[in-house]
Amino acid sequence: MRRRRLATIPAHNCDVAVRRTSNTRVRLNTVASVLLKCAPCHDGLTCKTRQTGHVPDVTREIMRNRYVAACLVALAIGFFSSQLAAQQVPSSLSQGGTESALREKKNDSTVGLVGGLFTGTYMRLAAEIASALDDGDKLRVLPIVSFGAGSNLDDLLYLRGVDLAITQSDVFEYFRTVRKTPHLERRVQYIIRLPISELHILARDNVHSLEDLRGKKVNFGPAGTGASLTGTIVFQRLGINVQQVMIDQSSALEKLKSGEIDAIARVIPKPVDFFSKIPPHSGLHLVNIPFTKLFEDYYTLGEFTKKEYPNLVDGKDSIDTIAVPAVLAVYNWPKDSDHYNRVQRFVQYLFSRWDTFQHPPYHPKWRDVNLAATVPGWTRFSAAQDMLQQVEAQQQQKQKTEFQTFLNKQPALPANAADREALFQEFLQWQASTTH
Repeated sequence: MRRRRLATIPAHNCDVAVRRTSNTRVRLNTVASVLLKCAPCHDGLTCKTRQTGHVPDVTREIMRNRYVAACLVALAIGFFSSQLAAQQVPSSLSQGGTESALREKKNDSTVGLVGGLFTGTYMRLAAEIASALDDGDKLRVLPIVSFGAGSNLDDLLYLRGVDLAITQSDVFEYFRTVRKTPHLERRVQYIIRLPISELHILARDNVHSLEDLRGKKVNFGPAGTGASLTGTIVFQRLGINVQQVMIDQSSALEKLKSGEIDAIARVIPKPVDFFSKIPPHSGLHLVNIPFTKLFEDYYTLGEFTKKEYPNLVDGKDSIDTIAVPAVLAVYNWPKDSDHYNRVQRFVQYLFSRWDTFQHPPYHPKWRDVNLAATVPGWTRFSAAQDMLQQVEAQQQQKQKTEFQTFLNKQPALPANAADREALFQEFLQWQASTTH
């Protein structure tokens, strides 16, 4: 049988024959064999070892070292090969299919959530919802940058791809009573009430009250922001006419510093870096806004403390302001429609993963949210109402179990209903102290 031709590799007067092979994986014995046969000659020795059968000690030591090196190389190749094999492209990117199937799959699991301005708190809340509820092909929340809380309700009503929106309760009332949007109560509902947003009026030091701004230039931010609506309503109700300016707030702050405008109005959950990072002795401060009966319908009392804005609250530990509840609103799609089913899935994920929002790095304002809180004039979305009832039933059962455990630890059981009620109140206090 004809023998294959051998390749010759010279190495320090040594002729080493290495069989050519098409296999790219080098076997351990092949690597060791090549390294051993390529051992260089030392002390004037020539490659007559094969002829005499005598292997000098120096050469034997080099052969052993080469063999160990060969083993290490082979092990390294095997280790890194297995590591590379374990790294895989995410299934959401690697899976293929027809164009129509991929399009349907993407849209079946996605809901659009309008947040707000890119730098605003509402947009951060929307992004955190998207992060906490993401579940690959089962649910994807698409946070959308917008002009603000005022325009978000417009987007929810008329913009394709929008299922949910973060807006404010007074925006809803404005659309209902002033714009007179047809059948608004049936078309738009809410899932949960979100944290309140405070009205910030930042002015120069010569402004001591809102009355001092009569006839002056006040920036309300771009049209569609919460301040462009809430701020306008507040000044209208107080009967204070101001010169409206509607530019972005960063530019407005520079104009306020230079004296080109007299104040900035912004509605946003406190504290916010836009205000807290203003340095001391800037000549600017937050204006006190007393809460009166004029605002009892849609608004609530808010405050700013020295701790929250140390450089903007002058001479007092706190000042008053007006706050407005924010709302996670939803378009009331027909039941059993594709849109309704997607939003229903969103609601189920939101309630079941609610604990996620209670810890860093999520915004601390999430801890102020009471899932059971209602919004006057609004109707809760049916899927949200169902989930709320489930959560309340689970909490009641958990509380009942914990109370029974508390009773079992008492030296004596209550003798009557009054004693049991008194003990239950004691239990609630104990529960609150262990929770916080």
